[in-house]
Amino acid sequence: MHKNNWKYLIDVGLLISGLLVIVTGVVKFRTLWKILGINMNYEVMNMVAYRVIHDWSGIAMTVLVILHLIVNWDWIAATTKGYFRRDEEIIKK
Repeated sequence: MHKNNWKYLIDVGLLISGLLVIVTGVVKFRTLWKILGINMNYEVMNMVAYRVIHDWSGIAMTVLVILHLIVNWDWIAATTKGYFRRDEEIIKK
């Protein structure tokens, strides 16, 4: 598979796992709902399912972030070096 296809799949996975972490995290955040004055009926909701989805999405997101950094490492290193070179050129002038 081409490197750009891997990048695309990793980024889509990051988007999906990130959205799942955000949504389940907001649902689980009882204090937020109390502050907003919204009465969430947690007795009716299956909080175990939310916790499992939240935890596994977080793990998937962590793995995907690591893969994202590995796949894009050359670009990250080159860009970082470029910023430092520009700073050195400005300082010398």
